[in-house]
Amino acid sequence: MRCVCGPSIAESPLSASADLSRPPQIELIAGPTASGKSALAMARARETGAVIINADSQQLYADLRVLTARPSVEDEAAVEHRLYGVADAAEAWSVGRWARAVMPILAELGEAGRQALLVGGTGLYFTALTKGLADIPDVPVEVRDTVEQTFDAEGEAAFRSRLSTRDPQAAQRIETGDRQRLIRAMSVAEHTGRALSDWSADTTPLLAPGSWTGCVVEPDRAVLYARCDRRVESMIANGALDEVQALIRRKLDPALPAMKAVGVRELSAHLGGSISRDDAIAVTQQATRNYAKRQLTWFRNQTADWPRAA
Repeated sequence: MRCVCGPSIAESPLSASADLSRPPQIELIAGPTASGKSALAMARARETGAVIINADSQQLYADLRVLTARPSVEDEAAVEHRLYGVADAAEAWSVGRWARAVMPILAELGEAGRQALLVGGTGLYFTALTKGLADIPDVPVEVRDTVEQTFDAEGEAAFRSRLSTRDPQAAQRIETGDRQRLIRAMSVAEHTGRALSDWSADTTPLLAPGSWTGCVVEPDRAVLYARCDRRVESMIANGALDEVQALIRRKLDPALPAMKAVGVRELSAHLGGSISRDDAIAVTQQATRNYAKRQLTWFRNQTADWPRAA
């Protein structure tokens, strides 16, 4: 598989988040889970000497090496990797926090004249890089705690109805059951007096025009789904159940991003005795295929003019 990334399509001025006065050659390789993008990144890094940088929200977590199919120890030793396994499962990394972590790395590589290769499946990370990230003020803990208490007291339906008077776009856009994002939208509105949707519309790309190229790894859907199924079987064989058991023992908030990773809920059900091992594998495979489908849809909608690799 080879992807010849096309010309940059960024058009807005560079964000002031980091000094990229000497920007590196930056390649963006996006795609759904199990598409083969990590293998492509390894091949490209070996060819070019690029540093591989994680652009996947789940591969940030040290606790999820197996379940998120992070690069192997051997691959990490063979080629320099950044931002893999840097967060604890008890932390909640946002796209903003990732951006604040990645931009100094890109500036550092630019100063050294080294190529950067960002690879992952988190669409919002690529949006932040190429289209912009809203500079939303940090919400004080006490404000978020108060909003969380209100959510728990009112329930989702009443809370969403109240949010619709403060941020109608967010109330309509956020999916049912997404407690974290509902609370985030209300917290921003409460703290700033401005809707999160309005903040999000006021954006500037993090990468300068001409500093990057991008491509999407997009296999045939039947091929992709078969890879998803095989990946889950491989994860089970390589310790995914032990990984989930370790998370269960920590009794973390189920709303944390790491606890919402594909497979955590499904394998937890088996470990708790609710479903058989075979059923847990089957439902994890289905959840993985569903996740891949959502990623495919996102990249087709948001990066339609990026070159594709099968």
